[in-house]
Amino acid sequence: MKKALALLLPLCLLGPPARAQTTGNAEAAKGKISMCIGCHGIPMYRTVFPEVYSVPLIAGQSPDYIVKALQAYRAGDRGHPSMQGIAKSLTDQDIADLAAYYGRSGKEGK
Repeated sequence: MKKALALLLPLCLLGPPARAQTTGNAEAAKGKISMCIGCHGIPMYRTVFPEVYSVPLIAGQSPDYIVKALQAYRAGDRGHPSMQGIAKSLTDQDIADLAAYYGRSGKEGK
């Protein structure tokens, strides 16, 4: 028993296993970008709901940033109602795919 505990103790100190990150597929995202392109694909676009807001172009943005931003909208930690609604409809795989698509050099995402 003591030997078993001695063997398990170092494993416990390592902490919980890291959560696997979903790998994005830029090709799969091509069927999902319609909800993004209408705002994020128009240079100098401004939305008026819920207030006047300059919408950023996201082509070429860091995939990690896109993932974190969409997760924050989905969780309600970022406060744009339209983006929250869209993000809540996305799965982790959808988010990873969109990040892979828009995170490319930017040419494909425009």
